[in-house]
Amino acid sequence: MKSKGLLLWLPVLMILFMVFLCGEAFAGSWAQLSREEQEILKSFKGQWDGLPGDQQEFLRRKAERWQRMTPKEREEAEERFRKWQQLSPEQREIIRKRFQQFHSLSPEEQERIRRESKRFQGLSPEQRRELHERWHNMTDEERREFRSKGRPMNPDQPRENLRKGRERMRR
Repeated sequence: MKSKGLLLWLPVLMILFMVFLCGEAFAGSWAQLSREEQEILKSFKGQWDGLPGDQQEFLRRKAERWQRMTPKEREEAEERFRKWQQLSPEQREIIRKRFQQFHSLSPEEQERIRRESKRFQGLSPEQRRELHERWHNMTDEERREFRSKGRPMNPDQPRENLRKGRERMRR
């Protein structure tokens, strides 16, 4: 009976062992990288040989992706990186958590959020400001209700929530 249970686990253990070996197979010395990869990854030169194989492979894939980018895409990526560096550690942590939350959602929910975000970005600065103001003037209950309905805010809707928010601020 015990040997039968072991036989069931044997394929799983073999797969895990092979994954481990493959992860290590990616490990290589700095000298094995192409000149282009070395140029892109130069900040890792001193520690490269000591990095685990899976981390080396991850960095190599990112270097390959960088090589395929157009100059405009590279410029945009550099700008995003500069903005990231300017954030405080607390702001970065908030963004990381939101990123993790987003990726824990179903693909359908992720797509819905992407569509709404794209729609929001397509609004004029004035419309975005109005929506932002309306959102911040909502009560927690109004926000929960809004979220439960799952519909995007429309800047052309009656400004009832904005009026309610201003009334609360006057009190």
